[in-house]
Amino acid sequence: MNPTNSNLLVLDEKPAHNQPAGIVVRRRWQQSLLSFLMVLGPGLIVMEADNDAGAVSTYMQAGAQYGLHLLWLLVLLLPITYFVQEMVARLGIATGKGHAAMIYERFGKWWGRFSLIDLLLVNFLTLITEFAAISLALGAMGVSPYISVPVAAVGLTLMVVTGSYLRWERTVIILCLLDLAWFALAFVVHPSWGEVAHNSLIWHMPPGPITGDLIFLIVAIVGTTIAPWQLFFQQSCVAEKRLRFADLKWARLDTLLGATFTVFVAGAMMIVGDFSRRYGITFSDPAQMARAIVPYGGIFLRNGILLLMVNAAVLGTTAISLASAWAYGEVRGWPHSLHKKIWEAPGFYAVYIGCVGAAAAIVLIPRMPLQLVIVSVQVFAGLVLPSAIIFLQLLLNDHALLGDRWINRPWNNWINWTIIVLLFGLSLLLAAQVMLPNLFN
Repeated sequence: MNPTNSNLLVLDEKPAHNQPAGIVVRRRWQQSLLSFLMVLGPGLIVMEADNDAGAVSTYMQAGAQYGLHLLWLLVLLLPITYFVQEMVARLGIATGKGHAAMIYERFGKWWGRFSLIDLLLVNFLTLITEFAAISLALGAMGVSPYISVPVAAVGLTLMVVTGSYLRWERTVIILCLLDLAWFALAFVVHPSWGEVAHNSLIWHMPPGPITGDLIFLIVAIVGTTIAPWQLFFQQSCVAEKRLRFADLKWARLDTLLGATFTVFVAGAMMIVGDFSRRYGITFSDPAQMARAIVPYGGIFLRNGILLLMVNAAVLGTTAISLASAWAYGEVRGWPHSLHKKIWEAPGFYAVYIGCVGAAAAIVLIPRMPLQLVIVSVQVFAGLVLPSAIIFLQLLLNDHALLGDRWINRPWNNWINWTIIVLLFGLSLLLAAQVMLPNLFN
């Protein structure tokens, strides 16, 4: 850095032999853009990867059953997802460690094991839903599950064993941006944009009685929009990227853009689901819907839904498997980094490959009720989420860990405890619906 010019930023000022010279940036806006692009990744990936196969199924089912009447719930969840993940990014930068390691360090082995077992169980069940979606989507395009699922498992393994975090991150960001195609599908189905705006801005329940199915679906939407694995993934990702406090404002922007993009994509999925309701199409999974709407929406709409289902499953699988591998590696004290080759961190890569392989194998079991598994896992994630956020809230109020500058402010705590109470309330409603099926009828 040139000490005489505060607006000059030099990268790789002294390049290695035969390497290209660094980039000299003289304008402040160029500095800001370059700084943001260097930080960009964890926030966008953690948010958009949560629009996984389960999310596609849940949002499209919401649109098919209740039209656009639950769009407001997505808007409500946008600030909630941001506040939760902003805390994760701040904690990751402050500690340089993953979420699992911090729970073990600050709360002891018992609570550490409790949170880790919860995470690994929810993650593995979620992975099953990802491969289930790949099987259903490519099966609708005439590809046998005994081909599509193993090929996907091999491809997902090759994504992470290159020994380069940056290569993996760039690949996944491209997959995230492919979800822009959901907006094209939303325009193709020609919704009433006035109705879209009204249902996004006005809070209301769908017409008719509050039923157990409605409560189940609301909890599933919350569970798929904010998932426990996201807390562990983003903090480990921030630590892996070695971000510092100077990067915090850009990490916050990354997280905000990711949250906004994810909610808009989720809304597009719900709009596409509403298309089937308008034509009276019933379906048990999105792949079945994609086949049934060909007479009304054409081949483009069918293929778009199916291919985006596969993309969502691939995004979810790589992020969730890495969340498990990072968490388990942190707790066991193993080398756990995508910067390392597979022989340098064998345990870390073994957990990732084992999760992917086992989930793929389970999906190939004949007559597995795949759609029931997909939606049920989202509900299970919603039940586990409150306890995961409580650990996060307590860590962000630890003065000894973060100091006075980086701990939660009072307004942070009011918002976060409100979120926790709301999530516990939804969990209790779901438990009541399961134990007393006629309660909401």
